[in-house]
Amino acid sequence: MEQSKSYDTVVYNDSVVKKFLVATVIWGAVGMLVGLLLAAQLADWGFNFGLEWLTFGRLRPLHTNAIIFAFVGNGIFAGVYHSTQRLCKTRVFSDVLSNLHFWGWQLIIVAAAVTLPLGMSQSKEYAELSWPIDIAVVAVWVIFAVNFFMTLANRREKHLYVAIWFYISTILTVAMLYIVNNLAIPVSLMESYPIFAGVQDALVQWWYGHNAVAFFLTTPILGMMYYYLPKIANRPVYSYRLSIIHFWSLIFIYIWAGPHHLLNTTLPDWAQTLGVVFSVMLWAPSWGGMINGLLTLRGAWGKVRKDPILKLFVTALTFYGMSTFEGPLLSIKWFNSLAHYTDWIIGHVHGGGIGWNYMLLAAVALWLTPRLWQTKLYSEKLANTQFWTATIGLLLYYISMTVAGITQGLMWREINDKGQLAYPNFMETVAQIVPMYWVRLVGGALVFGSMLIMMYNLYKTVRLAPKNAEEPVYKVPKAFWREKSEESEEGHRKLEGLGFIFSILALVAVLVGSAIEIIPAVLSNSYIKKEVVVAPYTPLEVVGRDIYVREGCYNCHSQMIRQLPEDQLRYGEVSEASEFIYDRPFQWGSKRTGPDLQKVGGKYPDSWHYRHMYDPREVVPGSIMPEYKWLFKKKMKLDALPKKMSVLKALGAPYDEEVIKNAKAMAQAQAEQITRNMASAGVKIDMKDKQIVALVAYLQRLGKKIEDAPKVKILGDEKSDELEKDKEKEADRDAANVE
Repeated sequence: MEQSKSYDTVVYNDSVVKKFLVATVIWGAVGMLVGLLLAAQLADWGFNFGLEWLTFGRLRPLHTNAIIFAFVGNGIFAGVYHSTQRLCKTRVFSDVLSNLHFWGWQLIIVAAAVTLPLGMSQSKEYAELSWPIDIAVVAVWVIFAVNFFMTLANRREKHLYVAIWFYISTILTVAMLYIVNNLAIPVSLMESYPIFAGVQDALVQWWYGHNAVAFFLTTPILGMMYYYLPKIANRPVYSYRLSIIHFWSLIFIYIWAGPHHLLNTTLPDWAQTLGVVFSVMLWAPSWGGMINGLLTLRGAWGKVRKDPILKLFVTALTFYGMSTFEGPLLSIKWFNSLAHYTDWIIGHVHGGGIGWNYMLLAAVALWLTPRLWQTKLYSEKLANTQFWTATIGLLLYYISMTVAGITQGLMWREINDKGQLAYPNFMETVAQIVPMYWVRLVGGALVFGSMLIMMYNLYKTVRLAPKNAEEPVYKVPKAFWREKSEESEEGHRKLEGLGFIFSILALVAVLVGSAIEIIPAVLSNSYIKKEVVVAPYTPLEVVGRDIYVREGCYNCHSQMIRQLPEDQLRYGEVSEASEFIYDRPFQWGSKRTGPDLQKVGGKYPDSWHYRHMYDPREVVPGSIMPEYKWLFKKKMKLDALPKKMSVLKALGAPYDEEVIKNAKAMAQAQAEQITRNMASAGVKIDMKDKQIVALVAYLQRLGKKIEDAPKVKILGDEKSDELEKDKEKEADRDAANVE
């Protein structure tokens, strides 16, 4: 056959790649800047500047979403669109869909940047976006999926390269995770209540949360590693067989590991055990991928020493190995009991986020930009400066947070010879780690500085691009393999030519673990003890809880007393799953910058909470908590209460129609009573309609049994106020334990 009949020409759509690449750099700088402000706020609470939309609780979700979905997300899309076209030897399926994908994703990011600081949050980690934005995320993801899979269908290469395998698993799994975790019923334009509650909500959330790390921050980046590292190093991938083992074992095992975020809690033991076992198993495939990447550079180490792009790649793979060693280690119950809720976890997360994601995306951006704009990198010296600045900053960040976390964990669990806590005052631990927060701030500033260096380097590179340069034309093979018979293929090589079947098998691999973990936990409530009777929240407490959620208090406070001696000595009896059956969303948290609040109700008078929210340092010297003075000025919004109570009833809360009908009046009556209770502390009666009163009502409810709850008619049963009056009252705790 003549060569002219065997090949076609194609012009790839690199315009969309350029757009995503530019967005990656811009949003990366924005996300890091917000992170730098958060680090400053922990070192000195005054960096909140007294503004409600700059508090830690509201900005931390903005930081995480900006880094995950804006920075890494745009970087992934740039890499996927660029590499997929070249691996499939065809132009992306639709330029229209490509543009819809790009602009839709940027609008989602802007919406998040506006709503999260305003307190419009679902308060579930990495899933804080409000329900209309969630719908937009799903719509744009479907556009991306259609564009990607139709490009595969039109490919001119028979076999799917390893990078494509990881992209397939990412697209399918993220869709499943995001949709299930965000199932909710709206109660207003931006508010909703999840269909899962308490333990179920916690399990579904961390099934999503852990696997968002797995299938958004890991698998697509691995796909990019498998494509770009061999190209940049001009070396073949070390082992094809190891690639196969790496891919299938990773996606099958990873999906099971989510419960290790909930060890020693009220989560059923079988789910905790599954999480631990599969987390430890992750060591093998994760390190297999790291080894495959590093050994791809065999024979090229002389080039690595000189090339800043390869230095970034090697650092990325090294931190991928470190993070995937530390993750399973921290899932072992003993290590988890020491590290969970501490800054060690923050160091671990940033070791992966900065060391793995940022370093690799920076390497790809520095290599890709000159090629897309048909020029040379402006300054290799600046790239080297960026590498060293980022590496030193990361080491300062990681080491300081690991030291701070181990210090916290050891101080929290220290018990003296008398069987008492050696450090009963929570603020003692905070005071010890504040110096480490300053070290982290310096490290974060260096990482942010490295990002600015790259922005300048890439900007100058683009400025060097020739004017009116035409898009290059590539010679590609015709897809004769679709019509002509090929030599017989077996095993995985044959599967690589069957894109649809490959995708189905990848989906099945993640569905197995998901179904075994999620379905029994959702369908069964055997872990709910019938003898533990919990009253649903009163209308005013519902309002207060929504304020608590809005302010992002879960970012610094947990509501879970674990099955550990030190937790019981400090906070009281172990939490029961039954206590959370009306919590939508759950508020167990994952970090204790302040103490646990699950049993804080009734521990202090109403006026203590009132003063604490106005000026934390008035009642807790040395506190690093921000002031919440706007709560004393803003009025409660009660008009939506009947709708909220109706939705909660539909989801299982036992409210009768009278409670729903009179919800607003009941909230006002309880607010007036709380305000009168604080009259002796100088609180005026005209504060009764302010948001702070609702928040006090919610905080005072936490941990109370039904006999201690405010007497509100539930289920239309007058006897409900007398249930289980023989149970002991909650004992007072040491006042120093609450910030």
